[in-house]
Amino acid sequence: MASRLHEKYRSEAIPALTKRFGYTNTMAVPRVSKVTLNIGLGEASVNVKLMDTAAQELGQIAGQRAVITRAKKSIANFKIRKGMAIGCMVTLRGERMYEFLDRLASVVLPRVRDFKGLPRDAFDGRGNYTLGLRDQLVFPEIDYTRVDKIKGMNITITTTARNDEEGRELLRLLGVPFRAQGQG
Repeated sequence: MASRLHEKYRSEAIPALTKRFGYTNTMAVPRVSKVTLNIGLGEASVNVKLMDTAAQELGQIAGQRAVITRAKKSIANFKIRKGMAIGCMVTLRGERMYEFLDRLASVVLPRVRDFKGLPRDAFDGRGNYTLGLRDQLVFPEIDYTRVDKIKGMNITITTTARNDEEGRELLRLLGVPFRAQGQG
């Protein structure tokens, strides 16, 4: 069973992108390949319990278990040793990815305080988009009475678009709310 957003991609986004950019083959039309959620916790070197709760909360948000990321090398200034747990991440693909993007655009982002739309210029030059959230409480899956510390996260949407213009148009057609052209 395809998700609502996946159906929208097939029925509305593919024809619109084909018309706008003149693709001759439907396989050339850009699509979202994966969504990566990442929480970096440098202060977990002091309090190990933070990492467990962060991984558990990220698992609730994503709908699949989070992987704990470890330091690749020691950094004395940050009191980090090689192999120490410093964050957690989840990579979503397929239907879970479309379900998450649908929830992000329609439920989560409108709950962000003073939300006027996402910045249009956070693309990396190859059509991939990264956004940062300051706290995890905007997700309805998180029970705010059990949160001990507010943790921010990065969400990276990786697409097969060749440039930022194609990636921006793809995400706009999928319902990602960008700021109006005149706003910063």
